[in-house]
Amino acid sequence: MPDRRSFLVAATSLAAGAALAQPAGGLRRIAFLTAFDSSAVDALVKPLLAELDKLGWHEGRTITLLESRFASGQYDRLPAMAAELVALKPDVILVASAPATLALMKATSTIPIVMVSVGDPVAYGIVRSLAEPGGNVTGAAFMADESARKAVALLKEIAPRTRIVAVFAHPENAGYPQLVRVLTETAPALKVEIKIVDVRAAADFAPAFAAILRLRADALLMIPEPLIISQRFAIAKFAAENKLPLAIVGNKRLLDAGPLLTYGPARDVYPALAARYVDRILRGANPAKLPVEQPTKFELGLNDATATALGLTIPQSIRIQAAE
Repeated sequence: MPDRRSFLVAATSLAAGAALAQPAGGLRRIAFLTAFDSSAVDALVKPLLAELDKLGWHEGRTITLLESRFASGQYDRLPAMAAELVALKPDVILVASAPATLALMKATSTIPIVMVSVGDPVAYGIVRSLAEPGGNVTGAAFMADESARKAVALLKEIAPRTRIVAVFAHPENAGYPQLVRVLTETAPALKVEIKIVDVRAAADFAPAFAAILRLRADALLMIPEPLIISQRFAIAKFAAENKLPLAIVGNKRLLDAGPLLTYGPARDVYPALAARYVDRILRGANPAKLPVEQPTKFELGLNDATATALGLTIPQSIRIQAAE
C-alpha cells in the first residue's frame, strides 16, 4: 500500500534550520542538469521557484535561475553539459539522475550539488553515507529498487496470468547491477520470471521490441532511467499494439504515455525538499553535513482505459490506493 507519510527526520531538521532573515549578499545563482528530457525541467523549475519564494529567495531579486540542461538519455552529452554549467560558476547546481550527478562530480568538487532524485547515492558511490554525505553532493534519493519491487507486485496482482516480465535497462547506468539483482531476487516470490532487455540508445528500441516478442513476455516494466523514460510513448504504443500490460516506475505524470500503472515516490515532495537544501546551502550550510533524504510518500497511478483495452479488471483493493 502506498505510504502517505511525509519525508523523515532530516527534512524536519532542514526546515528548522531555514533562517527567517532576508538572504544576505548579492543575486545568488542556481543551475540545473538532468539526464532526463525537458519534461523533467518543466516538472521541477516552476514549483521549485515557488518554494524558494516562500523561503525568502525571490527570482530576479535575490536569486536567478541560470541555464537548465537536459540530455534526454544521451549520456555522452553529460560531461560537456556539466563542464558548461560549472564554468558559469553558480552557487548551487541542482541535478536529477545518477549519470548527471556523476558527471557533475567529475566537473567540480567545490560547487554544492543538490540531488533532486537519485536512486541509491550510497550504492552508486555518490555519497559516503545518507547521514553524512561527506562531499559537495547532498539532496534526495529516489528508492528505485523498492519502487520497482512494488510495481512488479502490482502488475502481477492486476494481471495474475503474468509469468514473464520484460524489463528495459541501460547497462551504462550506475544503478543497473543493483536493479537487476533486486528484481531477480524478487521474482520467485511473485512467481514471475524477469527478462532484462538492454538498450543503450534510441535506435536499440526497435530490436528490443522484437526481442520481447521472441521472449513471449506477458508484461513490461519501465524503470526510472533517462533513456528509457524518454522513449515511454514508443514503449507504450508497442505495449498497446501487443496487448502487454505496462508498468512504469515513477510518479503519476508518466500516465501521459498510457501505461496500465505507475508507481513511485510522489512528485510533489521533491521541489519543496530541493528548495530547503538550496536555502540551507545559500545561507552557509556545508553540503557534506546535510543528510540525504529518502522518500516515504509514494503514489500509485492507474489507467482505466488501458485496463479495459487489455481486458483486465483492477481490484478494488488496488484502486483505493491510487493517487490518480
